[in-house]
Amino acid sequence: MRGVQGTTSPGFEAVTEVFARNFERYGEVGAAFAAYRDGEPVVDLWGGLADPATGRAWRADTLQLVFSGAKGLTSACVLLLAERGLLDLDAPAAHYWPEFAAAGKERITVAEILSHQARLPGVQQPVSNEELLDHAHMAKLLAAQPPSDDPRAGFVYHALTWGWLTGELVRRVDGRTVGALFAEEFARPLGLDVRLGLPDEEHHRVAVTLAGPGVLPSPQSEDEDSFRALTRNPLTAPDAPALWNSPAFRRAGLPAVGAYVTARSMARFYACLARGGELDGIRVLKESTVALARRELRRGVSPLWGTPMAYGAGYELRTELALFGPPPDTFGHAGAGGSRHGAWPGERVGFSYAMNLTRAEFPDRRPLDLLAALHDAVRR
Repeated sequence: MRGVQGTTSPGFEAVTEVFARNFERYGEVGAAFAAYRDGEPVVDLWGGLADPATGRAWRADTLQLVFSGAKGLTSACVLLLAERGLLDLDAPAAHYWPEFAAAGKERITVAEILSHQARLPGVQQPVSNEELLDHAHMAKLLAAQPPSDDPRAGFVYHALTWGWLTGELVRRVDGRTVGALFAEEFARPLGLDVRLGLPDEEHHRVAVTLAGPGVLPSPQSEDEDSFRALTRNPLTAPDAPALWNSPAFRRAGLPAVGAYVTARSMARFYACLARGGELDGIRVLKESTVALARRELRRGVSPLWGTPMAYGAGYELRTELALFGPPPDTFGHAGAGGSRHGAWPGERVGFSYAMNLTRAEFPDRRPLDLLAALHDAVRR
């Protein structure tokens, strides 16, 4: 079973079988899956290799980069500031960040940024990897940039720019970085092993993130239209794995894509949201704030991917693809290459799947098979 370790509560044994089968059926390298039900851990599994080059095994405390899984953490920070009256989701972002009003962006709202409607899906100016990790530099570029006038821009995934936009709003109204705010307001109270900005002394715990076949697209062609060129994600460039696994990237704490987590802790975070913002007597968000997180802001079809998309305040909501499991009230956020993190409020369940082999297949059966087994166990 590829060294599968961990525990499941009685009635959840089938989840272990599916987790082990993922290694044989889908070529899993290293992974973890965890779930809480009504505040109690019911699944906590890990196995495989954190670094196949050295043979280092995945351990109980292995940290994994979850790319856009970070958006769920950042969204909680934005919502906390809204709860405290520091941000109004329906207000123009420029109210809090005056420079953002430049070039015709004065009416773009905080909610539009959260739901990928800011018309800023990429940065027009070429940037180096060093600049990519410099939040102040990237926020300044976006503040000066006009919104795209391409009709597809109104609802296209803002993979990286989402984080610089939300991160700058957090900094403007609170003074802290997203990483510092999440650590102080969520991670410490709830005891989460989650980092947005990883200190050097923790780097040895990180799994090496691998690019599976097809994950890194071909180089830009000369006949590629300007909008598709604008939306190209630099984290899928041919040399991107070197950046993913670099100390500089780990330190940077990019609010959109830079979280390092254990599945156990991500499941605990979403278990808290599934219970309306409270866990073990610790309340980090009001129930009404969690309801605001799930308020649908936009539903439609991605103009680039042709797949259904639905967003609340930074969180992905359920579509007909059921990427977060069968329940109708699911919400959370996926990460590039396969990771999946979310909540089932009706069942009071939080879950997280993290892995180091990114895959291009869509839909990715690894998390879907795990969530199906989890749902069967919960409904028994």
